Amino acid sequence: MGAQWKVKHKADAANSRGKIFGKLAKELTVAARNGADPDMNSHLRLVYEQAKKASMPADTIKRAINKGAGIGTEAVQYHRVTYEGFAPHQVPLIIECLTDNINRTVAEIRVAFRKGQLGASGSVAWDFNHVGMIEAKPDTPDADPEMAAIEAGAQDFEEGEEEGTTLFITEPTDLDAVQKALPEHGFTVLSAKLGYQPKNPVSGLTDEQMAEVQEFLAKLEEQDDVQEMFVALA
Repeated sequence: MGAQWKVKHKADAANSRGKIFGKLAKELTVAARNGADPDMNSHLRLVYEQAKKASMPADTIKRAINKGAGIGTEAVQYHRVTYEGFAPHQVPLIIECLTDNINRTVAEIRVAFRKGQLGASGSVAWDFNHVGMIEAKPDTPDADPEMAAIEAGAQDFEEGEEEGTTLFITEPTDLDAVQKALPEHGFTVLSAKLGYQPKNPVSGLTDEQMAEVQEFLAKLEEQDDVQEMFVALA
């Protein structure tokens, strides 16, 4: 199911435009390290398209790119760090952060994990596949996700997080090529990113246990440096 590959945001977080823009700005800054021209930088192009789809102001996009490319006086260096561990009831998760202060971030993550278990590198990664994830919507009612996946070079597909969308799974190295090919096969790309897909999602939790897990994940997501969370939860 599509919900397995990432945490479902609470309504207030999903509707927080400032938080969405903040995450996109960091991603733009990091991607721009390899060049400020989206046409020459595939990673930057992916994030740039996501920022435009989110209606991020053009001057905000430009400022974030300039920071990463070292243009002007606002240059900043973000580091991508990954944490692994368990939510309550031994639910594995991987957290990706972007930070300009690793010591601050790890301290905040440790505090947020008080009701979970923060693990060492590799402690849960073995239970996830590192993949490309492309969420797309059909252009017409008869668009066939299976044929689109085959023709575009995706490894698999499943129901997307948003109603009516499809999540196409790719090899990490094929992400850019597949997201470029999908429009030729009747699908509009909404987002494209690298992420983690659980091999053995945890199921069978009671309503009370699920509520504890969701509360824990919501508190983690409130951390400013957290960009993505991938949870092995059915």
